[in-house]
Amino acid sequence: MRIVRTDSELQTPYLDQALIAAGHDLALLPDATTPQNLIAALKDADLLLMCYTPITRHVLENAPKLKGIVKYGVGIDAIDIPAAIEHGVTVVNIPEYAEETVAEGAFSMLIALAKRLPHLNQQMNNEGWAWPEPTWMGSDIAGKTVGIIGLGKIGRSMARMAGQGFNARVIAYSPHTSAQDMQEIGVEKIDDLHVMLAQSDFVTIHSVLNDDTLHLVGEAELRAMKSTAFLVNVSRGAIVDEQALVRAIEEKWIAGAGLDVYSQEPLARERHPMSALFNRPNVILSPHLTFYTEGAMERLEAETLERCFEVLEGRDVLVKSTDPRLRAQSQGVVFEN
Repeated sequence: MRIVRTDSELQTPYLDQALIAAGHDLALLPDATTPQNLIAALKDADLLLMCYTPITRHVLENAPKLKGIVKYGVGIDAIDIPAAIEHGVTVVNIPEYAEETVAEGAFSMLIALAKRLPHLNQQMNNEGWAWPEPTWMGSDIAGKTVGIIGLGKIGRSMARMAGQGFNARVIAYSPHTSAQDMQEIGVEKIDDLHVMLAQSDFVTIHSVLNDDTLHLVGEAELRAMKSTAFLVNVSRGAIVDEQALVRAIEEKWIAGAGLDVYSQEPLARERHPMSALFNRPNVILSPHLTFYTEGAMERLEAETLERCFEVLEGRDVLVKSTDPRLRAQSQGVVFEN
């Protein structure tokens, strides 16, 4: 069968070779492929693998043979799922391959910001040494408050690392998680986002992006944070109003930020809405790679291949995600409880 995989910059050699070895015709498209090129490639395609490339209604309307879309990753906001359902195209993601991995990436940013490691590293590279002056004074994590937005699987891993690992108080804003569920893992539920932000020394974002979370953290929320607090976002860039975040950094509403995701990717040093955050000692900019470890990629490729074969062989596709957008599918899928 004909398979198209977009975002070929993310190399998946095991996956690609296994599909070819099974006798399928695999076409690779780069991240910056145009909608026209994507439509041309999908004209006779049975299966689409995508990571970042937008899959719009227009694209789906011009893919008459398409049976399934496998998002080799977690976030599904780039896919018009209602349009896919209308056209009988099964959509599935790989939600579990990097829960610990991404949480580790977020926590590494949190530690680096707390200990002022970016600023110290810059000083060491420039001057070769730094004496114990207030400029370099870091912060403990033990005894401080870590606020988590979105207590899903990655958020829960983050909570365990902060609470059990570093003896921090952990609070969370997660409307769809009960206070009892949070209490069982040592997290205090805060129903008001502004209240949670005002109490937090570190804020980490682990929500999905949807209509309810778009710009969830805007100017008012950033101003509600302590001036000594740090923000970490490894989820989706658009959950934060990025123009407001740039102002928050420039005008010192908050102490700094660690970012792995951006509304407009890739990030660029010039002519990008976030360009002003480069070369700031209190900001860590990562290229959407907190998921990218050897172990996580092995898990991602193996499970993606399982979902591909389900689509190609006409079997029901296993959906492990609890996202209601995926759970709205009623044909060609089976849900993991």
